[in-house]
Amino acid sequence: MGETRFASLEEACIDKKVIEEAGRIIRNGGLVAFPTETVYGLGGDALQKESSRRIYAAKGRPSDNPLIVHICRWEDIKKIAGKIPPKAEILAKALWPGPLTMILEKTDAVPPETTGGLSTVAVRMPQNKIALALIEAAGGYVAAPSANISGKPSPTLAEHVQEDLGGRIDLILDGGAACIGLESTIVDLTGDKPVILRPGYITKEMLEEILGCPVDVDRMSPDGEKGKAPRAPGMKYRHYAPEGQLTIVSGNETDVTAMICRLVKEKMRAGERTGIICSEETRPLYQADHIEVMGPREDKEAAARHLYAALRRFDSRKIDYIYSEEFSGNGVGMAVMNRLLKAAGHRILQAK
Repeated sequence: MGETRFASLEEACIDKKVIEEAGRIIRNGGLVAFPTETVYGLGGDALQKESSRRIYAAKGRPSDNPLIVHICRWEDIKKIAGKIPPKAEILAKALWPGPLTMILEKTDAVPPETTGGLSTVAVRMPQNKIALALIEAAGGYVAAPSANISGKPSPTLAEHVQEDLGGRIDLILDGGAACIGLESTIVDLTGDKPVILRPGYITKEMLEEILGCPVDVDRMSPDGEKGKAPRAPGMKYRHYAPEGQLTIVSGNETDVTAMICRLVKEKMRAGERTGIICSEETRPLYQADHIEVMGPREDKEAAARHLYAALRRFDSRKIDYIYSEEFSGNGVGMAVMNRLLKAAGHRILQAK
């Protein structure tokens, strides 16, 4: 493709000419990376099958892994969703714009290339004002997975997008750091009971309080259902992985820190470069070639913001083996652990 152009924008004062150009690129079948409150997205026209094919090609993404369609107005959902249950309207009023994606039955307006061949469509209205302006300028329907090479840690800075996709896409809109740092929560509303297919910033407890009914959490096996397309992004394939081997160590704090110290010493004696992911409280206990501190143990939102950038820094420092403490499975902690487990290929050790 050639050189990827780069443009800086601020939410408080959006350059209309830049947004109009970005929208024109997408309407003409091109690809634009843009900021959202979760991570950076790689945008193409959701209603053009060739645009979706270009997204898959740029990312090296399996074509049965569905894309999320981003909209900027509630009424636009009617063109792409054939059946809109009352629960969808309730959630949209409470949480849109925001980091929530809803799975609904699709209409024929959405090509199968966008949905990975599924009869459902994933829909989200992002909160970031740059994203909303771009979606409107692009015609209202932007398909956008995370703007990274498939399988690598998702980008939370425009520089991460440039590292992965420079020369593969037309334009990168730099809106600064993503404020949440993890992808949106995905909830399936096509059945009798809502089901979370991917945990995120919007938690199970929040959804249950808004809907006034139980919400299930999908327990799909690590590799997904063999022979079947994933029902939502991030369910089947290895994601978010650093180049070094990542292992999560589980157990009580004393045993976990002792085991990580032992493992790191063994690898360092063998001449390997080592890394550790830990909390502020345990940082003084460790020595390694590179250590990433996720913040205070109870601040799961800080861990979410730091995770992907931390995984990328291990790559830049050429770390061979990474050991991570386990994070709580409650609230946003569930989303952090979900991403860590996928990044580790579900490699987890029980500390003894």
